[in-house]
Amino acid sequence: MNTDRILPVNREHLLLMQVLCWLAPGINIVKVGVTSMIEIVRTHPERVWWLSLIAVFVLVSFLLMFRGFVRRYTERILTFPERKKSLFAFFDLKGYCIIIFMMCLGISLKFIPGIPLDFFACFYPGLGTALSVSGIKYFISWVKAVKAAD
Repeated sequence: MNTDRILPVNREHLLLMQVLCWLAPGINIVKVGVTSMIEIVRTHPERVWWLSLIAVFVLVSFLLMFRGFVRRYTERILTFPERKKSLFAFFDLKGYCIIIFMMCLGISLKFIPGIPLDFFACFYPGLGTALSVSGIKYFISWVKAVKAAD
């Protein structure tokens, strides 16, 4: 079955889909993390430095991990032989599986009782910032692709 006929869009628009898929959750996750960090500051200000240090470690770790995703999927999208692809072609099957797993894990964490607020205060700002930076990288790739197409 040829899925390219399902909501066909230009390759450049697939990069915009990547921007939305990375930037929107990234901003939301940062918001949850910062809210948690503010609560920690109010109740246990002595923990802020350690949690901030861990958040930086998480940020760097995820930036290194997501760098490969951004590079691989940007190259994949821009090298499609067809000018138009299905709106859903911005990920391959493996990419969709990874994203679905990450989303399910992230949503589940919010509902598991007993996870300390400290976890959200240090993990979520790093993860959310890394996702947002990846979304910005996709946006930069989109700008370059649009300029190259003109």
